[in-house]
Amino acid sequence: MGHIAVKEAVFPFIKFPGVDVILGPEMKSTGEVMGIDRDFRKAYVKSQIAAGSPLPTSGKVFLSVKNRDKRAVLQVAKRLADMGFSLVATVGTAKLLTRQGMTVEPVHKVNEQLRPNIVDLMKRGEIALVFNTPEDGRARKDSYLIRRTAVTQNIPYYTTVDGAQAAVGGIEALLKGEMTVQPLQDYHAQRS
Repeated sequence: MGHIAVKEAVFPFIKFPGVDVILGPEMKSTGEVMGIDRDFRKAYVKSQIAAGSPLPTSGKVFLSVKNRDKRAVLQVAKRLADMGFSLVATVGTAKLLTRQGMTVEPVHKVNEQLRPNIVDLMKRGEIALVFNTPEDGRARKDSYLIRRTAVTQNIPYYTTVDGAQAAVGGIEALLKGEMTVQPLQDYHAQRS
């Protein structure tokens, strides 16, 4: 077809205090938006902008992932560090990233009752992006508070490794200045 379209559902979580942003089968979006380009990364960026969640191009990124996602997040973290982002992580994730030669600022989990914790940093405007894959039990409660704070503070957040990879690719495209705007008809015309 010569182009890629990325559809993004829009959920007004900010209007529903107490609702967890982890999607379940019963949830319905209030709208949908689309990003279109000849490159997935650029189409993804456009979908995020249209959904009201533009990706940052600098700042601190918070990473906290469940054990089975730790290896996969290494590449994401390295790409972010190479782009100049500062990394902030909970102790387990921070240890893994440090062993791989990355500079990481460790931060307390909410349930540790120590300050400052990750929610404190988010509320102070120190975190530009959140990658948090939730676990079960007590860690799930921490994850909920992190996601809720991301919503109320308007911080882009991703709860899957695939989402994190798409976001990082989009940020790379933004930093390279590759974004363009074209009329929708231009994409259709080049199909034939």
